[in-house]
Amino acid sequence: MSDRVRGALFNTLGDIEGLTVLDAFAGTGALSFEALSRDAASALLIEIDKPAQRAIQESITMLGLKSQAKLVSANSSGWSDNNPERRFDIVIAAPPYDDLQLSVVQKLARHVAPDGLFVLDWPGKTAAPEIPGLEQIEQKNYGDAQLVFYR
Repeated sequence: MSDRVRGALFNTLGDIEGLTVLDAFAGTGALSFEALSRDAASALLIEIDKPAQRAIQESITMLGLKSQAKLVSANSSGWSDNNPERRFDIVIAAPPYDDLQLSVVQKLARHVAPDGLFVLDWPGKTAAPEIPGLEQIEQKNYGDAQLVFYR
C-alpha cells in the first residue's frame, strides 16, 4: 500500500485509540505500526514471507512495541482456520495484487468484532468483492488502488 493510500486509510478511520487491529497480509508491518502510533491498543500481524517477518520483528523490537504488536509467522488462511473465534475492531486485508486470494479475504470477515470494520486494499480497476456477512459501506479510489470498507 502506498504512503498516500495508507494516509487516506487512517484519515478515514479517524480516532482508533484503544482499538484492536488484525493486519492479515502484513508485508512490512507499516499499517500496524501506523495504527499503533495512533494509539491502537494492539496489532496482530500475519505474514508468511521470511524476509518480511525478519523486518517486522526488527521493527517491533526497535520501536519498543513487544507488548502491543504480535507477529504470527503463518499464512492468513491457516491462522484463520486455527483461530476462528478471534475478533478485532479493525481487520485490514491488503493481499498482494498479483495474488488476491479472494477466498482467504472472505474468510477473514469472521474476525471482525461486532460493530467492527473490515478494510480491503483492492486493485483500482477491479470490482470490489462481496464479503459474506458484511455490507460495503464506503469505497475510495486512488488510481491503481481502492480502499473498500465493510461493516
